[in-house]
Amino acid sequence: MIKLKINLVAFFMFCSIYGFSQNSDPQEQKRLAELDAFWTEVSRTIAEGDFEAYAETFDEKATLVSGIGEKAYPIATALAGWKKEFDDTKAGQRTSSVAFRFNRRLGDPTTAYESGIFYYSFEQNGEQNGYYIHFDGLLIKDGTWKMMLEYQKSRASKLEWDALK
Repeated sequence: MIKLKINLVAFFMFCSIYGFSQNSDPQEQKRLAELDAFWTEVSRTIAEGDFEAYAETFDEKATLVSGIGEKAYPIATALAGWKKEFDDTKAGQRTSSVAFRFNRRLGDPTTAYESGIFYYSFEQNGEQNGYYIHFDGLLIKDGTWKMMLEYQKSRASKLEWDALK
């Protein structure tokens, strides 16, 4: 019993010194708040069909990797393919939204690796559609956060999405 109490005391001392997670670090909290604002802006641009602002969330040399399509190409190519969806959303011919949940968030004040699932949904001509995608994002900060690499790895399920709450 004494050994158990000593182990518990040691455990709680360790936790109080090092914290339960790196999120207790003020610098890390600031970084995550900035990244949360980044993802909120991505969601806003998609919901409003703001193509120019969406394109600004990427570095001009960014790459999109599609694990589903087994392709990799410059983000400029991907953006050109997505522009009509943004235009239709802006014109009110379609509604679009995206939400993000994360299972891994690593980085420092100027780099970030974000991994999780996004849920993209849209309605057009009365038909509701949506899909869950496992993704990784590599971002850099040079004044503002910009995505350097978006890796849409594979389809995800609602069950996997719900597990990330």
